[in-house]
Amino acid sequence: MSSHPLSTAPQTPVGRIPVLAVTPSVDGGLRPVASVVGEPIPVTATVFREGHDAVNASVAVTDPAGTTTYLPMTCTNVGLSRWEATIVADREGLWSFTVEGWSDPYGTWHHDAVIKVEAGIDVELMLEEGARVLERAIERVERSPEQRAILTGAIAALRDTTRDPRERLYVAASGPVEHELTARPLRELVSPAPAQSWLVERPLALCGAWYEIFPRSEGAYQDEDGTWHTGTLRTAAERLPAIAEMGFDVVYLTPIHPIGTTNRKGPNNTLTAGPLDVGSPYAIGAEAGGHDAIEPSLGTFEDFDAFVARARELGLEVALDIALQCSPDHPWVTEHPEWFTTRADGTIAYAENPPKKYQDIYPLNFDNDPAGIYQAVRDVIQVWIDHGVTLFRVDNPHTKPVEFWQWLIADVAQDHPETIWLAEAFTKPAMMHTLGKIGFQQSYTYFAWRNQRWELEEYVRELAGDAASYMRPSFWPTTHDILTPYMQFGGPAAWKARAALAATLVPTYGIYAGYELMECVARPGAEEQIDNEKYQLKDRRWADYEPGGAKEGQSLAGYLRRLNEIRRAHPSLHLLRNITFHHCDDENIIVFSKTATLPDGREDTVIVVANLDPHSTRESWVHLDMGALGLGPDDGFVARDEITGAEWHWGQHDFVRVGREGEPVHVIHVRRF
Repeated sequence: MSSHPLSTAPQTPVGRIPVLAVTPSVDGGLRPVASVVGEPIPVTATVFREGHDAVNASVAVTDPAGTTTYLPMTCTNVGLSRWEATIVADREGLWSFTVEGWSDPYGTWHHDAVIKVEAGIDVELMLEEGARVLERAIERVERSPEQRAILTGAIAALRDTTRDPRERLYVAASGPVEHELTARPLRELVSPAPAQSWLVERPLALCGAWYEIFPRSEGAYQDEDGTWHTGTLRTAAERLPAIAEMGFDVVYLTPIHPIGTTNRKGPNNTLTAGPLDVGSPYAIGAEAGGHDAIEPSLGTFEDFDAFVARARELGLEVALDIALQCSPDHPWVTEHPEWFTTRADGTIAYAENPPKKYQDIYPLNFDNDPAGIYQAVRDVIQVWIDHGVTLFRVDNPHTKPVEFWQWLIADVAQDHPETIWLAEAFTKPAMMHTLGKIGFQQSYTYFAWRNQRWELEEYVRELAGDAASYMRPSFWPTTHDILTPYMQFGGPAAWKARAALAATLVPTYGIYAGYELMECVARPGAEEQIDNEKYQLKDRRWADYEPGGAKEGQSLAGYLRRLNEIRRAHPSLHLLRNITFHHCDDENIIVFSKTATLPDGREDTVIVVANLDPHSTRESWVHLDMGALGLGPDDGFVARDEITGAEWHWGQHDFVRVGREGEPVHVIHVRRF
């Protein structure tokens, strides 16, 4: 007689007190949940049991030193057996947490005793059973003398037949006894769910403002005869005070390595370069070296060290672009031809993304000698870490093996856990999400192409939901590769609105140099800047926009500075999961809020109202979810616009006017009466 398939099918024991559907959990616990120091992480689970006895749940949190702390969970939906708690880590390292379901003898007795004693049923029996539950609580749970005294006093009261039964019950079923058994409960039949690994990193992994530059353009200038002179790392350092003044946290450098000459691209990606054309910094490698060298026209490692030192003086960290590709002149091409793909005609295959062709770039082939390539790249990364780089923006990581990135990031983290990796992976969601799961702290997103209210709301809800446990989004309105039609034709209102949305929808955002000047002319046939810095130098004449300059008042530098000031002043904007979208009658106006609890218990709440139509001023009614703001439906508050300083008295329903004629965005601080 054959056995039933269920008898031989592998199953995970469900536990005496079932604990199911624990969140957050990444790939069923195979990969760590990610957070940063001080970030509140909501933990939920389904916990239940048979019959009518009381069930309870806790989160057991274990820190990197192995110390375990138990935090109570709250049942927020009795019908669905949903339990919740919030955990927060106070330092970096590898933590873990486990949801534990357990039988609650005190809770069971409390429920039954209140009903029976009030009804006069089994009164003395119920009071004696309560005394015995409290005796078990003393015997099985470690307590201080003062804490034990609370329970021993209640036991004595429960057995004092000279007192009224309801008075005896009250002593043991309320007040100090309830508080003591909530803080240090008697837990029986404890059933833990599988532990979840929890990686806690430094705050910049979640929240920061990045500013991108091509170092060779900073200080570049053109003679009257049209001859260009490149900027250097020393002249780029002169730009750092202005970047710091705008309130950015990170200065991100595009590749600074030697640039190849074979198949060098000319201006605007033309196939023919003149003798003075500087080529693309993404065509890495020349006689002067490869990824571990500096383009001679930019300077030396001494100059780079001076750049990093100056950045640190100004409170900036330095991020470097890592583009794992080679020009035909890279030393690796001759030293390790097996690291590339050789075609049937004997030539090395250059990069293609049909119909785009990159004749000046050879992609690495990780299949021929993975161990050799892995080690070579690891050595390159160490060079830049040793020279003060703490963040890496990785170019097109989705075109390299995921297992390579997993190994590299983990290997670097062993000695340099402070290192932060940003994935430039504009690709399919499965790849973007997996790169986050295996170690990339941050990722570029589809934000640049999400312009309608419904698609912004849908996308941010996705990012702030389950994905927030492993993928932290970085919002960039433009990059050196991206200039959407919205930005090309939206005018100043578009440039202000997109910067404000990027800076407030998510904790990390980035600005590409020139954003302040609203550089909006695209190269024909492409959604990127004309006269792109990828192929040539650019002199933005920053001095012209300073006080007294020929173009004073035409820069958004002050606007960006104000956005960063607001971000620093409001902890609610440092978090990802805490966003709530509110309703506006006009579909062209998006409204959302963020709230954070401050150390002193006060709430920091910000409401953002943004006009998504850059071509007109919009007027409409906003309807706020007052509960999400911690307010009642009839409450009011002072709404202070942090951009303009204007104040209004707001309630649940408010009239707004945002657009071209005024500011396209209100960033409102909720000041409670």
